[in-house]
Amino acid sequence: MVGEVLGGRYTLEERVGTGGMSTVYRAHDRLLDRKVALKVLHQQYAGDVEYDERFRREARAAAALQHPNIVTVIDRGEHEGRPFIVFEYVAGENLKRFIERRSPVPVETALKLGHQIGDALAFAHEAGLVHRDVKPQNILLNGDGRAKVTDFGIARSLDVQHGMTQTGTVLGTSDYISPEQAQGLRVSEQSDVYSLGVVLYELLTNEVPFSGENFVAVAMQHINEPPPSVRARRPDVSPRLDAAVRRAMAKTPAERFASMHELCDELSACLEELRAGDTLELAGAAVRVPQRRRRVGRRGLSPWPVVATLAALGAIAAVLAVAVLRSGGGEPSTASLGSGAGNARLSATTAFDPFGSPPGEENNANAPKATDGDPVTGWSTERYYSSFAALGKPGVGLVLRNDNGGTLRALTVTTSTPGFVAEVKAGSSPTSFPTVVSASQTVSSGTRFAVTGRSQPYYLLWITQLPPSPNYVTIEELRPG
Repeated sequence: MVGEVLGGRYTLEERVGTGGMSTVYRAHDRLLDRKVALKVLHQQYAGDVEYDERFRREARAAAALQHPNIVTVIDRGEHEGRPFIVFEYVAGENLKRFIERRSPVPVETALKLGHQIGDALAFAHEAGLVHRDVKPQNILLNGDGRAKVTDFGIARSLDVQHGMTQTGTVLGTSDYISPEQAQGLRVSEQSDVYSLGVVLYELLTNEVPFSGENFVAVAMQHINEPPPSVRARRPDVSPRLDAAVRRAMAKTPAERFASMHELCDELSACLEELRAGDTLELAGAAVRVPQRRRRVGRRGLSPWPVVATLAALGAIAAVLAVAVLRSGGGEPSTASLGSGAGNARLSATTAFDPFGSPPGEENNANAPKATDGDPVTGWSTERYYSSFAALGKPGVGLVLRNDNGGTLRALTVTTSTPGFVAEVKAGSSPTSFPTVVSASQTVSSGTRFAVTGRSQPYYLLWITQLPPSPNYVTIEELRPG
């Protein structure tokens, strides 16, 4: 089918993957001049009511989930009796290939990716959907390493009473299937927790926890065998992370994390523990004192060991202070500090959406995540469906409070949705920004805005145009300098 035009608009350029139900192509959207991913139902299932409905259900389920870590649905249609779905094109690789290429995956990378996947699945659970086929092949990585969950083809409503896939039907992939799913029992969000636990195990060890000659052999191990220890395969993994993976893979849902949010919280705690350990190791390196021979003379002991020890203790205190700040000890994280005396220290407080409906609401609660020093978290705009790259209004932004009254000379923006246009404004209140203090720029994954003028109590990152794809903007980090 390469070269065909579907829906009068999508030219198929290359087959990028195939599964039991459909084939995925990279395609060119001739109307908006952009790359997209297009999934087409296999020819042998055309006209099959069950497969057709499952395919359409995937389109409806994914279209209802608007999240930075879930692949966006753009369109759907039909070609010669075969339905197709159009998704945003993620120019990268799937997690399975990443694991094979990067083994062993650094622990910090595994934690960050696990958190992103878990956050996406938690969002789906809040929308009433359980994925049921969480596996590395269904997780895509864009060029910046951000994880995006895809393939909700067998997703099921958490509160459904009557439907196509009730108890007694086994769906999913055996290497990652939960025990209750393998037995054809009712699934819940804890079923996705189990599968993500398996993915984490593979990320950390480069192998799945159970293997066998066929689906049944592997499924029976998921049902009966206790989860193996990550530390048995990789001793550098902390006991806490090892325990978290095993708890996620507990045999009964009641023994697992109560929700995907709870698992994400534990992964965040493991990440903080890892970073704190790295900081203390640096401290240990800083305090090493040269082993010099002490010379005793008329004036007594040489003062060198005392001076060196005092300097070393000072180094420890400085590093521990950084560790306290990073672990949330009541002060802003080091990522939000300026690079020198007198520099502004910024905290994102809320979104700024005076032209919205209703005014002021634009994922406000997530705004502080843009200055929390954690590149895993961030703030996102809503999704827009107006004309190409347009917001349908003058702009939307993120309010930054100048916590110490310092001077802002530059603002660096880190984003996983490059290509949007923005500028920096300033004002004396969090609701009015009359002064433009930077040039308007098209933002890349990391862009620095030069800021002019005297110190202001508040600043605003003002977004005036969306990226070509996707139809929203995500800001992971904003920092001075």
